[in-house]
Amino acid sequence: MRIITGTLKGRKITVPAHVDMRPTSDRAKESIFSIIEVRKHLSGSIILDLFAGSGNLGFEAISRGASKVIFVESSSAATEHIEKTARLFGVEKQAHIICSSVETFLGGPPSPFDIVFADPPYEYPEMTRLPEIVLQEGWLKADGWFILEHDKRHHFGEHPKCVFVKPYGRTIVTIFRADQDTGSEHNSGGRKTDIQTDRLVDEP
Repeated sequence: MRIITGTLKGRKITVPAHVDMRPTSDRAKESIFSIIEVRKHLSGSIILDLFAGSGNLGFEAISRGASKVIFVESSSAATEHIEKTARLFGVEKQAHIICSSVETFLGGPPSPFDIVFADPPYEYPEMTRLPEIVLQEGWLKADGWFILEHDKRHHFGEHPKCVFVKPYGRTIVTIFRADQDTGSEHNSGGRKTDIQTDRLVDEP
């Protein structure tokens, strides 16, 4: 895996040895950040990266201008690897690493973020509750986004805050917006709406 663009463009992100994880594919990552770049500014943003793994998404965000990323990961081997990568990239000041389960972290006092990434294991038992926790319990700013990766066993397309759904191989990327109008019409195939409505448009 490599950083796609920005100040760290081309830098390689490795996966810690002996840690079971499923890094976001390059195709999905490029699509996610393309959407963010079009519809939301990353410069100066504060990001929460849940189930951080190798730090792939968080380091891409830092490269593109995020001022701070909180990496939350339960594996001590993975958090040590993220710390090592942050030192290697020279971004220790922007990277804040927390070794904790996501449940414990989200059970603490909330702090609002511009974007929350979550890439849990497909078998994560609290998958269906994650959107409500992030959207309703103070983890997003008023115009914040929650970007969740999951598999086809979970369907969030009809969620009132959902603005984008698209599969990338086995992984499905779903984006929720805290400021999304809950009265808007839904499209079961994703969110194909006129860009002038300020909603995201699913890619063809």
